[in-house]
Amino acid sequence: MNVAFYAPFKPLDHPDPSGDRTIGRELAAALTDQGITLTVASRFRARWLSCRPRLWIEALFARRAALEAASRAKARLFLTYHAYYKSPDVIGPYVARELGIPYVVFQGVYSTKQRRHLKTRLGYELNRRSLLAADLVVSNRRLDVENLQRLLPRQRLGYVRPGIAPEAFAFDPEARRELRRQWGVGTRPVIITAAMFRDDVKTESLTFLFERLGELHRAGRDFALVAAGDGPTRERLNALATKELPGRAIFLGQVPRERLGAVYSAGDVFAFPGLRESLGMVYLEAQAAGLPVVALADGGVAEVVADGETGILTPPADPAAYTRAVDALLGDRQRRLAMGEAARAYVRASHDRARNYGVLAGVLRRLAGQG
Repeated sequence: MNVAFYAPFKPLDHPDPSGDRTIGRELAAALTDQGITLTVASRFRARWLSCRPRLWIEALFARRAALEAASRAKARLFLTYHAYYKSPDVIGPYVARELGIPYVVFQGVYSTKQRRHLKTRLGYELNRRSLLAADLVVSNRRLDVENLQRLLPRQRLGYVRPGIAPEAFAFDPEARRELRRQWGVGTRPVIITAAMFRDDVKTESLTFLFERLGELHRAGRDFALVAAGDGPTRERLNALATKELPGRAIFLGQVPRERLGAVYSAGDVFAFPGLRESLGMVYLEAQAAGLPVVALADGGVAEVVADGETGILTPPADPAAYTRAVDALLGDRQRRLAMGEAARAYVRASHDRARNYGVLAGVLRRLAGQG
């Protein structure tokens, strides 16, 4: 079955890595594995369309081009990935209506507070219209589904757990030995963290982490920190790590996603607080490699980490609780191993993309009259 595909926030081959891009790529790969052919109908970026009038004319040309692309591909359904007030879908509803095919939004987000502000009101209205036009809106966050129920009837909504390919991050004992030798960490417990060093909540989270680990260092706890990631705040974070963790922090720079499994394998604990984190695909990747997670019970983290089973989630307003949680795992090897094994099983059972998105593929086929 041919499906017209569009990602208004940014194309899936955009060079900047992000959780949003990762989710979209996992979705696209899984649907392709299920025999669905995705045709990219448009590469038009609608980010802050409401505030950039020059994009309005571009949008008109883009939707005509998308109609031609979807028509040539004989698309039986139009699928949009990640539509919300910052990047509303002004293409999908038009193309689907013109071709008389179903229109589906994956990771649709509805936030009524955006209608209160002049900067976001137009984006809110455009997003609302696209969601109302959808035959089905699917989300991978339960909170988003709850919010969408204020706009759409339950029968037009769906929830799918986020998924990855667990085998891509399977524990690699050889990589563990080699990387730990390169890092010179010996038998010390190694804390792994991974994030883009952006000047936003990512850097806030890393700052929070480094300060908590600095407390453990000053208390005499022996460990090493290995950070994967890069970005504009690298120098600031390097300086903070030098201050808080002298001689204990190793910065790897940006690591290709296909190499992250090896990095996780060399660690003992995955720690990334995840302040206001939407979901956090790195948590699934780390758990697939057998790492227990220490994070904050904030945003959508609880949807990808089983608190008390595969990791420890602490209150966002209690830094001391986070420090204690990391310390507890550093000091208890058997607990780390038990949680790590539970983490591997959890990802295989609940977050395997083949299973989760395979269900979605069946739904799309039925909507298009193909199943």
